[in-house]
Formats: sequence, C-alpha cells, structure tokens
Amino acid sequence: MSEHSSPFSLPIVPRYAEVDQQGVVFNGHYLTWFDEACTGLLDALGVAYPDLIAGGYDFQVVHSDIDFVASVRWRDTVRVTAECARIGTTSFTIEFEVLTRRVGTQEHVAVRGHNVYVVVSTDDWLKRPVPEALRIALEGSGDR
Repeated sequence: MSEHSSPFSLPIVPRYAEVDQQGVVFNGHYLTWFDEACTGLLDALGVAYPDLIAGGYDFQVVHSDIDFVASVRWRDTVRVTAECARIGTTSFTIEFEVLTRRVGTQEHVAVRGHNVYVVVSTDDWLKRPVPEALRIALEGSGDR
C-alpha cells in the first residue's frame, strides 16, 4: 500500500464458520474478503458492478498472492484495505491488507495480498481494454 494514500477500508467480523480447527480464520476466506473489498472499493469510486455488466464488461481474477503475517481469530476487530496498485492495457491489480486488533492490542497487519483482474467482454469472455471510466476511477483510488 502506498504510504501517501488512504486506501478503501472494509470492516469484517470473522464469523465462527470461517474459523478452522486451529482456531484461526481458514486461509481460503481471505480471497472472499479480498473480493468483497474490491467490490467495495469500486462502489466507493462510483463504479457500480451492475453498470459494468450492462456496458458489456466484466473482470476475472487471473492471479492471487497472499502472505500470512499473523493469525486472525474469531471475533477479532478486522478491516480489509484495498487500493489499485497497477493498471495495464487489459488488467488491473488491487493490493489488500487485512488489519486486525484483539482486545488490549494495537492494530497490526495480519495478511497482505493482491489480485490481478483481467477485463473481459460479457459477449465472448475474451480480454478487452480496461474501460475508460474504470481506468479513471482506479487511477484516483490512491487519492482517497
């Protein structure tokens, strides 16, 4: 995340069903949280997913990276930040941080990751250039 920007932030309350036998959030749930944070970021930037679909565009995750720094437990105070890190011709990359705080502790990074999304046509599901309105919105995501 850029130290000069204020990324979008989505509060999360880890649910009991998201916790595994080790007492921590199961790793696969972070991808769901990333997806929810990406959608929230786009909403905050004024890019409604239904409008993209109506315009003939969608986007798909083609690559994910997740680095685990610390555990997240049931009922921790959690927020997921999302910020555009890169915009290419047909793709864009969103960086995420999962920040957590337990009672009596300071907030700290538990997970870092990013997703690379490729824009596709809803007609033939082939790659398309990032639509101009989406590009402009994503370019401003670090200015929040």
